[in-house]
Amino acid sequence: MGQPKVLQLGYFEQAPESLAKVSQIAQILHPKSTTRSDFIEECQSGALGQVSVIFRTVESAEITGPFDEELVASLPPSVKFICHHGAGYDSIDVQACTKQGISVSNVPTAVDDATADTAIFLMLGALRNFNVAMTSLRKGEWEGDPPPAMGRDPQGKTLGILGMGGIGRNMAKKALAFGMRIQYYNRTRLPLELEEDCNATYVDLEELYRTSDVLSLNLPLNKHTRHILSDAQFAMMKRGVVIVNTARGAVIDEAALVRALENGIVDSVGLDVFENEPDIHPGLLSNPRAILLPHRGTYTVETEKKMAEWVLDNVRLALQEGRLKSIVPEQANIDI
Repeated sequence: MGQPKVLQLGYFEQAPESLAKVSQIAQILHPKSTTRSDFIEECQSGALGQVSVIFRTVESAEITGPFDEELVASLPPSVKFICHHGAGYDSIDVQACTKQGISVSNVPTAVDDATADTAIFLMLGALRNFNVAMTSLRKGEWEGDPPPAMGRDPQGKTLGILGMGGIGRNMAKKALAFGMRIQYYNRTRLPLELEEDCNATYVDLEELYRTSDVLSLNLPLNKHTRHILSDAQFAMMKRGVVIVNTARGAVIDEAALVRALENGIVDSVGLDVFENEPDIHPGLLSNPRAILLPHRGTYTVETEKKMAEWVLDNVRLALQEGRLKSIVPEQANIDI
């Protein structure tokens, strides 16, 4: 029967040894398509027949588009596993995959350090109003005219974390080093030992909004969390709150965030993600109190290598044992 077949979508240059191990036990195929419509046609043509595992990077969506219901339905019937290179997997319709008998995995903890580090950087930059000063300096103005407003220290501030998974807990422990008080809201309250490990206090969602000096978003994007921050939520917040987002852009209503910045409810923001990437709301681009990064939260040599190795571990387990190292939570307790 020959080697099993796997389909590689995107580049996995960071883990050549792990990729070589997969190539020893399976035939790795690459699509010829360069557009979504062509990829769907290629899947339906039988050219990718007998592929049992697909592994993909986020960047591969530039060709395939999201793994939505339409695309999942077009995959060869032989596909049983999709191994995703990323912690967030909102580009994959897990429900559609489940209906097709396809198990999905992500890399849930490999990104924790790098993403939390990015959130700390954005938080400090936003608190200290550094972006205003840096922008003025690049214009040839030592302090700007008028000079930027004085920054604020993190010490003694209350950091509210919305979403206390691995990244949120990682950020909480790092923020303790700056003398911050930690409070959080999570869909499910953490066990006491995890709260104690982060020195974190559980509060309800409204209290999180009302009492946080800094609010960091560290939750997945889904139908329940889309626009979890909009006008009504900003209206509850302390005047001068700082917003940090390293999760997914669409958890914030970007237009509402711009309004909150303009009316002074939000003093400053630190964003690594945007609602309609790569497009960014012009009200953010033009506001010097918005410190912006182009989705670089996991972009380190070490983290990209960990992520690639994790994905390829999932591929090997799928091929050799018919299981995944890190199946997504929606499928964890069901038979597929």
